[in-house]
Amino acid sequence: MSTMDFTKGKTNELPQSTDWEVLRQPIQVGKKTINNRIAYQAMEGCDGTALGAPDVLTFRRYKRFAAGGPGVIWLEATAVVPEGRANPRQLYICKETLDDFKRLCETIKETCMRENGHEPFVSVQLTHSGRHSKPHGTPEPIIAYRNPYFEQKVSVTDANIISDDELDRLGETLINGAILAEQAGFDAADIKACHGYLLCELLSAYSRPGKYGGSFENRTRLLRESVAGAVKACSSDFVISSRLNIYDGFPYPYGFGVAPDCGVTPDYTEAKQMVSDLANEGIGLLNFTMGNPYVNPHVNRPSKTGPYVTDEPAITGVTRMLTGIAEVTTAVKDKVPVICSGLSYLGEEAPNVAAGCISEEWFQVAGFGRESFAYPNFARDICKKGEIDKQQMCITCSKCTELMRSGGTTGCIIRDSKVYSPLYKQYVLKK
Repeated sequence: MSTMDFTKGKTNELPQSTDWEVLRQPIQVGKKTINNRIAYQAMEGCDGTALGAPDVLTFRRYKRFAAGGPGVIWLEATAVVPEGRANPRQLYICKETLDDFKRLCETIKETCMRENGHEPFVSVQLTHSGRHSKPHGTPEPIIAYRNPYFEQKVSVTDANIISDDELDRLGETLINGAILAEQAGFDAADIKACHGYLLCELLSAYSRPGKYGGSFENRTRLLRESVAGAVKACSSDFVISSRLNIYDGFPYPYGFGVAPDCGVTPDYTEAKQMVSDLANEGIGLLNFTMGNPYVNPHVNRPSKTGPYVTDEPAITGVTRMLTGIAEVTTAVKDKVPVICSGLSYLGEEAPNVAAGCISEEWFQVAGFGRESFAYPNFARDICKKGEIDKQQMCITCSKCTELMRSGGTTGCIIRDSKVYSPLYKQYVLKK
């Protein structure tokens, strides 16, 4: 085990190991065994049908992911109500699209088994996009409370605040979404509470009145009750999971996981209590992340190039992400496995850091987002070949994000250029 000097004279120490055997080790989640310690994170393709069913590019993308051999495939943000879709092509699970999701899940598992000899553990991410909702292509925000950091570009009024009664009904819909996910053949359903979407925003609703705001108990109520309800409604073979923000990166009272009166200094006290509570409710798998990709992407998705500029070195964000995850993981140690985020920026050093962190028990599974777009065979090459192809690695240019923000279907412009470069020209460059 050793440490590493990442870049530009700044020494940022994280565990690393060149012994990748730990990445090949199976792990038990509920009654299921995950084949290896590599997860492909939820990466939205914005390529579903108008109804919300997976379409041609959706199937292409997940077949590529499955052929790449990860232990976990975390299916992208999938709306549970039509008004909560982030774009007109976001996936939407309902009775009308259930058979299409069954077909997608079967395709993922059959492809991975054929190419790699194992089925991946597949969790579908159930979401309400909240203030980022654009079901018809233009903003139709539904918010938990007024937040000036989020309202600089999209105008809202108090009329956009979702009511307690609507949140009650949303909890029931999330539980029903988990039931549908099990019927579709998925191994798990993620009650999503990250990246500034509605359930995540509720975690920082300090100023909201009523039973979903103010106290810690109230702010975490919808998440806790949805998880508990889904655990009860689904079979014991099915896992309820959650991808969670443990830190938002906005000053109190507008961000979760920050110390009051200390700017954006992380304070993981509430995050640790939240995940401990979720473990008591029966959650079977946790996936930790930070930040808001719309407003402060350097916190969770630093890039080497692109339109977003920050004074913070990218490696500072990666280090904060991984050390924060390590701290919050201690609250559920030996109870619930944890997937990390934030590794893709490290490029060719990422497998070493992943192996080092898992060996040091910072988390149990290494999650990769943008890397899966760029290099879908990443996991297979690590597990079967013991090496990676540096020429296929994600260069963290964030052009995939630019394409999504511009209304296009999303993928890697650099490594999958035949499909996505024309779309980048069409939507971003307007050619």
